[in-house]
Parts: sequence; structure tokens; C-alpha cells
Amino acid sequence: MISLARKSILHEWRRFAPAIFAIAFSGILLVIQAALAVGIFSTVAVYIEKSDAELWVGFPGTPSIDQGRYIPNRVESFVRMHPDVARTEPFSWAGGVWRSRPGMGDVSVVLAGIDSRPGSLTFAHAVTPVLRARLAMPGAVLVDIADRDKLGVGIGSSAEINGRKVHVVGFTQGLRGMGSVNIISSLATARYLDPGLQSADEVAYYLVKLRPGADAAKVQQALSPKGSNIRYEAWTAKDFASRTTHYWLFESGMGTAFGLSSLIAVCVAIVITSQTLMAAVAASIREFATLRALGAPTSHLRGVVLQQALWVGVAGLVIAGILSALVLWLAKLAHIPIALSVPVTAGCAFLVLCVAVLSGIAALSQLSKADPAALLR
Repeated sequence: MISLARKSILHEWRRFAPAIFAIAFSGILLVIQAALAVGIFSTVAVYIEKSDAELWVGFPGTPSIDQGRYIPNRVESFVRMHPDVARTEPFSWAGGVWRSRPGMGDVSVVLAGIDSRPGSLTFAHAVTPVLRARLAMPGAVLVDIADRDKLGVGIGSSAEINGRKVHVVGFTQGLRGMGSVNIISSLATARYLDPGLQSADEVAYYLVKLRPGADAAKVQQALSPKGSNIRYEAWTAKDFASRTTHYWLFESGMGTAFGLSSLIAVCVAIVITSQTLMAAVAASIREFATLRALGAPTSHLRGVVLQQALWVGVAGLVIAGILSALVLWLAKLAHIPIALSVPVTAGCAFLVLCVAVLSGIAALSQLSKADPAALLR
């Protein structure tokens, strides 16, 4: 029966081609949406993942890194007192308005002030030592290459942030923001550009580097103050990144929108594929009636239809994989934030096969018309 299902698809491929392409395009939609969702939501946590710190210290209850508030500078002294803390580093986070030249509108930007000294923790895996050294110049900023055209600048270009002059000294890659533009500067430049800072010593976060062999979870527990008058909170880098991604995925409403669109794509694929398979079964009804007249039980005929559906799913999955790889490659060239992992890819493949099987189950209703008596008419 398995051989019959496979050979019938090869022989009558025109009948099954619409179902195969329906499965393929539903798979492409699922993969692209999953890659976009993971990529877009991970851009918020890129500050954490691209930095070389085991712990982050910030305002109590901060749900996401972009929701941070300033904490007093004495917090750094409390953190440094722990014997497992090797070093701390401040990180400033502020908003601003970018204006590059006449004729271009203002652009909202996020200004990240980092320690520009060699070997600093913030963006250790994203900002090269050469670019970090350039930030030591007053008014120097870095822009992600994906935002170059949006801001209308090149290396050496001048612009204004909050009405104060800056100049672009280089481009980063992989630091594109979600809903805004990320601008990187030194702490001194960030304080100069940000009028909202109450004190030059206040920052949004402190990054903490631990001594070799230290347990980050235990240090985090020790650094987290207890009581009602809490001025700061510590998180491990992994937990803080997960908290940030979870906030944007489930609490911002954007994750729900991605999930709803994916559900609609699956439902449409099931309807289209099931209708196509039903039409294919109906067109082969005399062949199925002949098999019943030869003594083939109905359960075997159901197996043929389900096997056909599964082969349709496999063929659609192969096409979806090839086209998805092409689309993702083009998205990378366009600096669109996308990311895929093995579990996400496997989950999309499983959903595609489920669509095919469910469509095959819906097509089983046509087998009731496979009556051997119909061959005498």
C-alpha cells in the first residue's frame, strides 16, 4: 500500500501538485514568521547577549532591558564588596532624537553609553577594539550598518542628537534595534547628549564580571537585597535575556500577533490541502472501487490516502526548506533581523507534516463513494 501511494503520486503528480505547493508555502510562511519572531525579539536582548558579563544589576522589577530606570551610584560599591566580583562596569541607556541634515525627518534613537576602554564588558562581542578606541573622541558615535540609509550618514558624517553635535566614527553589525535605532557612544558622550540624567554618576545598569569558578546564581542571590526598601536587583545574564525576550514575546502583544498569523496560515493550508486531496481521491474513486472489488479492505484504502497525504507533506517540506533557505539568505543580505534554531526548525517541520496528515484525514470521507457496484454503471 505504501508503494501504491507513492507510485500514484508520481504517476498522477498533476493532481497532487496544488496540495504539495499549498503545503510548501504554508511551511515557508511558518519558517519565515518563526525566524522573524525569534530574530526581532532577540534584538532587544542583544545588549545582554553581546556583552561579556555574568550578572546585570539594575532597577528592581525591570521587566525588559529597555524598561530600565537609573539607579544610584552607591550600588556599585555594594556590588564590589562581594568577594567573587572581579569587576563592574556602568552602562547608560537613554532616548534621543537624531537629526542628520535638512530635508530628512527626525528619527527616534536609543543611546547606549558604554565604557570605551580596551577589554570592557559592554558589547565585548559586537564592538571591535578599533571601534571602541574611536569612541574615546568627544561626540563620537557608532551606528549599525542596517540603519545607515535610514539615518543618511556615512563614516565621518556629522549629525545632531537632542540638538547636540555628534559625528559617526564607524558601523556595527547585528545591533539593529526593534522600533528604534541603536546609537552607541562612550559614557562621557552619552551624559553630554542625554539631558535626562539627574546626576553624572547615575546609570541604568552595572555589568558584573565574576572571578573564575564563581557560581553566578549564588552570587546573584547574595547580591539581591531583601526587605521593602530595595534600590536595586541583580540578575544572571541568561535570566535577564530570557526575561527581556519573554516580555516582548508575551506581554507586549507582538508575540500574540505572530502566533495568530501563524495559526491562520496553518488553518488555510489545511483547508486548501484537504480540498485538493479530496478532489484527487474523488478523481481516483473508480480505482479505489476496483481495489475493494478485488478484496482490499477499507482500512488498507484509508492507509493509501493517508500515505498519499504524508508523501505530499514530505514533498512540500522539501520545497519549503529550499525556498525558505533562499528567502532567509536574502533577508540576511538586507540586514533583516532573523534567527533560527534546531528546535524551532523541527517544530515548523512537525507542524507542516501535521497539516498534511490532518488534510489526509479530512479526505477520507471520499472513500465512502468507492463502491464496487459503481463499476457496473
